[in-house]
Formats: sequence, C-alpha cells, structure tokens
Amino acid sequence: MRTLVLNAGYEPLSVVSDRRALILVLGGKASVLEADCENPLCSVNAEFARPRVILLRRYVKMPMVRRTPVSRRGVLRRDDHRCAYCGKFANTVDHVMPRSRGGRDSWENLVACCLECNNIKGDRTPTEVGWKLRWEPSAPAARRWHFRDVDEAAAEWAEYLPAA
Repeated sequence: MRTLVLNAGYEPLSVVSDRRALILVLGGKASVLEADCENPLCSVNAEFARPRVILLRRYVKMPMVRRTPVSRRGVLRRDDHRCAYCGKFANTVDHVMPRSRGGRDSWENLVACCLECNNIKGDRTPTEVGWKLRWEPSAPAARRWHFRDVDEAAAEWAEYLPAA
C-alpha cells in the first residue's frame, strides 16, 4: 500500500509506504488526512488505520527549479510507450541525434522507439533515413513528475493532486 505525503502547504511531496507513513504520524511529524479503516495495520498491542494521505506538520522547502532527471522509464512514460517514428508500441529508447555524433542523454534528444524502427535507424539521424518525428521531444512539465508512482494514483489522492 502507498501513501501520498503532502507538504505543510498541501502540495504533493512524495509517495511512501503505508508503514513509513504510520511512523511519521506516530512520531508526530505528520497528521492523517485520509485513512483506510477496513485494512488496518496491526502491531502486537494495537491496530492503526492505514494512512492513505498524510500532511507534514513542518514545511519542507523544495528547490524552485527542479529538473526531472532523465531515465529510460521516464522517456517511455512521457511518450506513453508509443514510437516517435511509426506510432506502434515502443519498448526501447532512441537518441534522435546519435551518441556517436555527439548526441546527449537529454529529454530533448531521447524518444521512445519500437525495436524495428530503432534497428532500421541505427546511428543515423531521422532526416538521413527520411523520417520525421511525430512530436517534438521535451522535458515533462507537470509538477507530479518530480516523484514516482503518482501516475497510478489512488482515488483518495485525486483532490490533493494538481491536474497534469
């Protein structure tokens, strides 16, 4: 089970396990906003409602400009597992400007790509192959990308998460 952690200003901060959330609540560092009473967490001496959303008592300062780190999983997630060249299901990542020619690992240079297109393109640019990108790759802009597992959000989290 996962628990959404909100900063003292009610902005989403992270997603933690329900046990970690209970430790924060019992330690006085957070309060429970939403709980699942049907499936309690049990200890030897007590039962506790399983926290679903908690609010930190003290504000945790977040950096103003926080760029989401580039990862294979992130690129596939950003592109919805669709190939940037043909639109089929993608399970690999391709460098638009190949690394052999100085292409970097950046949001603007990486796209999701199906295995067939990736093999055909090789170490060439899309224009050399005669292809065009279906969209212009860019860094994800939504704030909810700064922490994991929010794209599979629980129903109880809906009112606390900004629209992406």
